[in-house]
Amino acid sequence: MNHHRPESSTDGPQMRTDPLTGDTTVVVGSRQGRPNRPSEDCPFCVGGLEAPEPYVVRGFVNRWPAMADDRCEMVLYTPDHDAEFWSLGAAGARAVVDHWAERTAALGARDDVDYVLVFENRGAEVGATIPHPHGQIYAYEHVPPVPLRELVDGVLLPEEVPDDLVVGTHGDWVTWVPFAPTWPYELRLAPRREVPDLLDVRCDRDGLAAALVDGLARLDQLFDEPMPYMLWVHQRPTDGGDWPGARVHVHVCPLNRAAGVARYVAAAEQGGGVWFDPVLPEEAAARLRALPGMPSGSASAGGSPVSTDRAAGR
Repeated sequence: MNHHRPESSTDGPQMRTDPLTGDTTVVVGSRQGRPNRPSEDCPFCVGGLEAPEPYVVRGFVNRWPAMADDRCEMVLYTPDHDAEFWSLGAAGARAVVDHWAERTAALGARDDVDYVLVFENRGAEVGATIPHPHGQIYAYEHVPPVPLRELVDGVLLPEEVPDDLVVGTHGDWVTWVPFAPTWPYELRLAPRREVPDLLDVRCDRDGLAAALVDGLARLDQLFDEPMPYMLWVHQRPTDGGDWPGARVHVHVCPLNRAAGVARYVAAAEQGGGVWFDPVLPEEAAARLRALPGMPSGSASAGGSPVSTDRAAGR
């Protein structure tokens, strides 16, 4: 194993591998100086630095990238600074999903991109440096370890999720609390059909948009306060390889386990690799299921009312 430091010191991204754990870290000194929740004009509002013209959904290259070569993009969900993802409604969320798909196609077509990861950090508690509703897209030159592990060893069968873990269904998409979640009130979203990515013609984007609006609304309703969360989309790699088990799905990891109380990842979990969840998953699903969910009128743009009766959809 090569332990030497890079010959030249630079603020540019440096990919390093830890010789003990095998974990990969991209060291990016330049990101230490990026803006952190600026008190002046928001750069994502219309007329701001990153949005000089009116927009519905806007994407652009991150000027504080974690990786070089235009691999990091920002996605502004809406010009409304005070909106939430769920307040976009199904139509607004569908516009975001379409942008995700378009950028997956464009970035995935590059010879130096093997994997496109769509994600969002919502809330200062999980590192969002600007409160305006937005997400990001990273284009990796390799398939990262987490989606690779799912592709090789994972089992994803949303059509077989027990009813007591299901939170709702929208079109082809099922939303549920995982059987063994890392985070209390964690959600997973996936289509019943074996659809590999957002680009597939069989992908029910209307259903996904409605499922996102409904699930994220329930998380905010749970403790009657904005829920900090991490969200990411896993889909088929873009390396041209044969990935027969690839199935598009969404992970939503909420931070809080009670009102204003974060679920911290403790030393035993980090050091042992075994997670401890203080909330019974079936109870979490029941609590989320009992909430109103998608705001009234939002389903008319492509979703359908929340239902845990999945018999007709199988």
